[in-house]
Amino acid sequence: MKTTQSMVISMRLPLKSGKRLKRMATSHGWTPSDTSARLVEEGLRRADFAFIDFRGSSTGRQAYLQGSSLAVWEVMLLARAHGNDAAAVAKHLRWPEAKVQAAFNYAKAYPDEISAAIADNDATDFESLSRMLPQAKQFVATDSRV
Repeated sequence: MKTTQSMVISMRLPLKSGKRLKRMATSHGWTPSDTSARLVEEGLRRADFAFIDFRGSSTGRQAYLQGSSLAVWEVMLLARAHGNDAAAVAKHLRWPEAKVQAAFNYAKAYPDEISAAIADNDATDFESLSRMLPQAKQFVATDSRV
């Protein structure tokens, strides 16, 4: 989450929360100030968008759909394959259409974030994946009916 402008706001946290914040900051290589700003921004986004939550991933923290393992960008990747039709994606996922619409709403509000994640995914090929996962095997589908 990048911001171009910022403001300074001082806050007081309970001691336990402050220690947890510092641990989280250290584990991610962030400052406590950056960590608290990220968490506040995520909380505000969760309040603004139904079904949205944030989780850590191998590429950093991302917006996910609650109750699923799919990040918003992955839902939008499916949307691209289904002509950007929320109902078709909902049917494919066997989800309520409102949950898919939540991903569409988030993607519309944060298009750069979602586009960057999709571009990263599109740039990943088997060779780069196998560098990260040496045990990976390439699967080639064959038509057993032939």
